[in-house]
Order: sequence, then structure tokens, then C-alpha cells
Amino acid sequence: MRLRCRVTPLERVGLYIPGGTACLASTVLMTAIPAKVAGVRTIVMTTPGPSPETLAAALEAGVDRVFLVGGAQAIAALAYGTETVPRVDKIAGPGNAYVTAAKRLVYGDVGIDMIAGPTEVVIAADGSAKPSWVAADLLAQAEHDVLSVPILVAVGRAVAEAVAAEVDRQLATLPRREIASQAVDNQGVALVVEDAAAAIALINRLAPEHVGLALANAAMLADQVTAAGAVFVGEHACEAVGDYFAGPSHVLPTGGSARYASPLGVSDFTKRTSFIEYDADALARQGDDIVAMAEVEGLVGHGRSVSIRTGRGG
Repeated sequence: MRLRCRVTPLERVGLYIPGGTACLASTVLMTAIPAKVAGVRTIVMTTPGPSPETLAAALEAGVDRVFLVGGAQAIAALAYGTETVPRVDKIAGPGNAYVTAAKRLVYGDVGIDMIAGPTEVVIAADGSAKPSWVAADLLAQAEHDVLSVPILVAVGRAVAEAVAAEVDRQLATLPRREIASQAVDNQGVALVVEDAAAAIALINRLAPEHVGLALANAAMLADQVTAAGAVFVGEHACEAVGDYFAGPSHVLPTGGSARYASPLGVSDFTKRTSFIEYDADALARQGDDIVAMAEVEGLVGHGRSVSIRTGRGG
């Protein structure tokens, strides 16, 4: 008897790169590089309006073809193919509500990376944190989109008030303040807890996309975070380092799905195949047990396919 598992790259994948209020060249890198490392033969990218930097990132990351199409129609083209857009095996990359709905609809006919909602960050901060730094991190997330979710978990009311004042001050000079202010006003919230342990417990209940630990003992507490897409540990680990340079993909589970989902990675662009080899001796040793399990399920034909080989039935 011999059992083995073969891991192979997907043949062709499609990347969706948003092109709305921000041209996300970084998302090209965060989706294409894992696919390239996995060994995907053909990488197809769709985007509604690429910047020169986005196209340069696609070239550097090894994207094979780029199509200037966005929205739900881009997802449909990748899932089913058109005269010009080839059908892919899997679609990866974030998008707006229409893109996300389209990915949900085509799943099953094509693989998808995840169902992603609006981007979110939860920052736990105590008295050791610099309010201006924490506020800057919250606004960095808020400026993505009017639906962004910036959440502060403050250890003590004084921390919450200091960070809130900094948010107001920094918003005044933020170029994307119209977007960020809507996110802060509509989805932003400051939650006050008694201690760091309560902050960690709340984070695990929320299971957010990004977690920032602006806590005195951040390194010691980090492993207690069990439900998050990415955890930024300590005052110098701002989310921007993860978005652009640290290494792991910034395509992360959102909306509480970090309870069971993982960041996009090389394994998302591979598939596993099991190989099972049996010889006569192995089948003879295990045959009676296999037949017994088949009889429990009432599937006589299953058992017969074994017993006819072992000479114990036919």
C-alpha cells in the first residue's frame, strides 16, 4: 500500500484589481506574487482603470495579460470566458459590493479566494500608546473607502478621548478627508475596556481583517489574538508596512470571517490530489473492515468491489 499527495499549481488564475478612488498597484503585487511563486502558468488581470504604476507592478510581478474591464462584468468574463478574456480556474482580489456579489454568484463554476467586505481595522491602545500614532492608523484605514470600518478599543476612557481628539485634528489636513470622515462618522467607533485582557477578548469576538496592538506588552499579548487576518504588533508596526512592504499578502478575510479564513497566500493558487496504491496483501489485510463499513452504510456494491478481489465473495 502506498499513499501520496501531489500539490500542483493552478493552470490559469484571474486577478481583480480595483480602480476606483485609489489605484491599488500594491494589490497587484499582493495577488500576483503568491500566484507566481505557486507556479501558476497564466496570470490574467482585469482592472477598470489602471495607473501607469499599476501596469508597471503587473509587469514586474509576472502578469501575462491585462484587460481593462471592471465590475461584475469582469468577474463574469473571468469565470466563463469571452472571445477575448480567457476562462480562469480561480479568481482572486478585492472589489466593491458588486464585484463581491458577482464572485459569490460564480463560485462553484470557478474558484474564488474569499468573500471580502469593506476593509476594517481594530486598534487596541492603552496609556503607553501615542494618540497621534493611533489616530493616524485609524485614518489610514478610513481613507480607503466611505464604507471602511475603523475601530478603537481603548484601555480607559482617557485613551479614547485623546485618540478621538487626534482623529479630528488630523482629518482637517488629510487629502482624502471627505472619504475618511464619512467612514469615521458612519462606521467608526471607540470601545472602552478596563484592561488589555478585555481588549484582546473583544478583538477575538470581532475577528477583524487588521488588528493593531498599541499596548505596553504587545509582543507578549500577540499570541492571544486568535481571530484576525493580520496582527500588527507594537507601536512601530503600523498597518501601512503590511499593506506595502512587510511581505504577507494584504488580501485578508473581513467581516468576522477571520474566525475560519486565512490571508491570501501561495497555497491558494495550488491544488492537492491524493494518490492511493494497494497491492493484494494490503487489500487482503483490510478487506473485511472495508466490507463491514460498506454494510453498515447499506452499500453492498461497495463491499462487493472489495470481496470480489479478495476471493471472499462475488
